[in-house]
Amino acid sequence: MPRPNFGGGATVYNVIDSRQSYPQEIVKKGVAAIVPEFGEQASVHLSYEMVALSPSACEELGLELSAEDRKRPYVEMSGRKGLGVKADDLISRLEADALSEVKTRHSDLSEPEQSETAHAIAVGALRYFLLKFTRNSVIAFDFKEALSFEGETGPYCQYAAVRANSIFRKLEVNTGSGNDPVAVASQMPGSNKEALARIFEDESGNEIWSLLMLAARLDDSNAQAATSAEPAVLAKYTFNLAKAFNLFYHRHRIIAEENEVKRAVLIAVADYTRRQLTAALATLGISVPEQM
Repeated sequence: MPRPNFGGGATVYNVIDSRQSYPQEIVKKGVAAIVPEFGEQASVHLSYEMVALSPSACEELGLELSAEDRKRPYVEMSGRKGLGVKADDLISRLEADALSEVKTRHSDLSEPEQSETAHAIAVGALRYFLLKFTRNSVIAFDFKEALSFEGETGPYCQYAAVRANSIFRKLEVNTGSGNDPVAVASQMPGSNKEALARIFEDESGNEIWSLLMLAARLDDSNAQAATSAEPAVLAKYTFNLAKAFNLFYHRHRIIAEENEVKRAVLIAVADYTRRQLTAALATLGISVPEQM
C-alpha cells in the first residue's frame, strides 16, 4: 500500500515540552519504521521545560490559588486542578494592560492607532518572554515582568527600535522631504579619511566601533541559534543590541552634533543598528510600533 503524500517535507520538528519525551521517542521509532530511508532523523523533538504562571499572573487571570500555591515561585498548569490559560487569553490580558499604558503616553493617537500599538507591544512582550529562556529552563510567565519597559523584555527592545526610528523622522524634516538622511550626512563637506580616523581615536570612538561590530553579528547570531536549536541565543543578542544602542543614544548628540564628520558617522551607525535591530526582532516574530 503506497504511503500518503503529506507535502514535500523531509523533517518534522515537534515543539512539545520535555514531559512528552517518551511519547516522542515512540513517534521517532514509528517514523523510522514507516520511512526507513529517512530514519529517526526525520522526527525531531524540540523539547523545552514546562511553561508555568507566576502566582500574581494566576490572580490577574482570575485563577483561584491555595495558600500553598501562593507561596510558590511558579504554579504549574493543571487540567485536573482547573489551572490553565489559553494563548488568546494571555494576549487579551496583555493588550488590555498595554492599551492602558499607551493611552496614558499617547492620548493624541486615534483609538485604532492606540489599539494597534497595544497589540504590537502585547505580542512582542509574550513572544520575547517565551523565547528568552533556554529550553532547559522553566518559564514562569508574569504579566508585569513581560510588559516592563526596563530589563530584558520585548517592549524594551521594541522601544530601542522606536527611539532609533524617531531620530530619522527628525532628520527627514531637517534634510528636506525625499532626501536620504544617511546619504546627506555622508556627503557633508570635510568628510575625509583623516577626519574620520580622528573620530575613532578616543574613547567615544571605541564605543561607536563596538556598537557597529555588535550590529554586524546578526547573521552569526541567527546561525548559532539555528545550529543549537536555541532561540534564546537570538533573543539575548537582540536585547544586548537594544541595550548598546540605548547607551549610544544617551552618550552622543546624534542630530545636534556640531562636528560634521562625526555627525555623519553617528547617523550612519544609528541607521545600520536600527535596521539590524528591526531584522532581529522580525526574526523573533516581533514588530516595531510607530510610537511607544
